[in-house]
Amino acid sequence: MTSKQLDQQDVLAKYKQEFFVEKETVYMDGNSLGLMSKRSEAKLHSLMDSWKTFGIDGWTEGEHPWFTLAEEMSARIAPIVGARAHEVMVTGSITSNIHQMLSTLFQPTSDRFSILVDELNFPSDIYAVESHLRLRGLEPAKAMKKIASRDGYTLELEDIIEQLTDDVAVLLLPSVLYRSGQLLQIKDITEAAHQKGILVGFDLAHSIGAMPHQLHDDGVDFAVWCHYKYMNSGPGGTGGLYIHERHHNLLPGNAGWFGSDKSRQFDMDHEFSKAPGAGAYQIGTPHIFSMAPLLGSLELFEEAGISAVRQKSLQLTSLLRQLVAKQIPELNDVTPIDDKSRGGHIAFAHPEAARICKALKEAKIVPDFRAPNIIRLAPIAFYTSFSDVEKVANTLQEIMENETYKNFSNERNVVA
Repeated sequence: MTSKQLDQQDVLAKYKQEFFVEKETVYMDGNSLGLMSKRSEAKLHSLMDSWKTFGIDGWTEGEHPWFTLAEEMSARIAPIVGARAHEVMVTGSITSNIHQMLSTLFQPTSDRFSILVDELNFPSDIYAVESHLRLRGLEPAKAMKKIASRDGYTLELEDIIEQLTDDVAVLLLPSVLYRSGQLLQIKDITEAAHQKGILVGFDLAHSIGAMPHQLHDDGVDFAVWCHYKYMNSGPGGTGGLYIHERHHNLLPGNAGWFGSDKSRQFDMDHEFSKAPGAGAYQIGTPHIFSMAPLLGSLELFEEAGISAVRQKSLQLTSLLRQLVAKQIPELNDVTPIDDKSRGGHIAFAHPEAARICKALKEAKIVPDFRAPNIIRLAPIAFYTSFSDVEKVANTLQEIMENETYKNFSNERNVVA
């Protein structure tokens, strides 16, 4: 079936007009920062108008009162991650939420004191883990264990399970590896860890908004994520956390007034009155304008359905890798083949990756480079067509055949 025929059958094609896509540009970097939608823009303006109109009364007046905005949005995010409404909170950022979850759940003993991570994870997650170990008087070199990769791109389930030793208290992994796009077996990993008495957390940065999740049913203890990639909430948009209801009895390790029971929050009592669910793990006053664009984006997900988004995402990425394999075989596809083992982007390795990405940008195709040698391409279900994918492959072929990339610097720090 041709890309044109696929576009004609695409039930999500109508949503492309909802986004601000630069003319004649193919945006393939939505796994790093999603594009703005018209509804997100409208919601941001609406929340700004509520400040203009109500002043301080905006906390309790208007279409989306600020005081309960995080709870309103959390209940709508919950189905996307497969959680119960009281297990989710729109708050913080990935890193601040990791700090909150570890300060709450990581309780090392003389026997269980290690945090298990992987050697391919995003650096900020590692920095957060190291800081918690140091705060507990532990040496990261000894108490932070890393699962090794056999190929430098992916992780094997048996290697993860092998590292679930008796000294491990918490396992923290990405749901999708940010460089290769590998999707880990969340349920299998969680079950294996729980059999060893280990708490399990996942960073969903590269999976939320690209695929369905079943965090509650899979038994995951906690998860964190951002909303500015596939969820299209804007740069620095407020993140999210999930904590399974079996842990809701725990006081937040980092307490703040917005984690209070809302019925008593303004009593101004110095005794902390913990909110009953995931809301307890908020800290400070919500950033209303950083949350607002997510309201508009959520409408799109609720209309389209996350399953339909995932289906189209798999079709787009399958077409991309098929075309690249046929037309540009010198690009090494390092993303797992099986649909059940990959997220929403395809990663290609090449020694000249930085130069190739610059050449693509010059041709009005926006890729994503990851040092030292990875080109990440993420066709987004809402605003990428199958014809767009074909254009990307054809442009890549032209760049490689004509060695156009050699006209650009190979300096990595100037490539976003």
